[in-house]
Amino acid sequence: MHDHAALIQRFYEGFCRRDWSAMAGCYHREIHFTDPVFDLHGPDAGMMWRMLCTNGRDLRLEYTGIQADDRQGSAHWEASYTFSATGRKVLNIIDASFEFRDGLIVRHVDQFDFWAWSRQALGAPGWALGWSGLLQNKIKAKAAFNLAQFKAKNPS
Repeated sequence: MHDHAALIQRFYEGFCRRDWSAMAGCYHREIHFTDPVFDLHGPDAGMMWRMLCTNGRDLRLEYTGIQADDRQGSAHWEASYTFSATGRKVLNIIDASFEFRDGLIVRHVDQFDFWAWSRQALGAPGWALGWSGLLQNKIKAKAAFNLAQFKAKNPS
């Protein structure tokens, strides 16, 4: 197994254990993480995983398809959890891509179908508006607010 594939595996093993510290340890200090909700740099990426691992009480994760070479890698993962804002069950299906520097992950992009996620997490409003940028921007703003509050309560 390529060293970078082993690094991705360590990242997801940490996630399965909700060990946000182990996950953040796989990231380069100049990490840039993006997904349809977050766009984070540096320590904020690790803080997001800390928030999700801490607050995701019924979070279950499965990962497959880890591949990597000297420059880039990928994985597929699925997270099932209860979306805390609505109490609705979600199965989020995600494809991740990675770039590496100095033996660590420097770029991490998670891609998922936001509309599919919003239909599960929000019900009828997600079904009606999940395709729109308006709802996605509202969710992004709320997620950024939640992360800022979490950071204030959990200084590094």
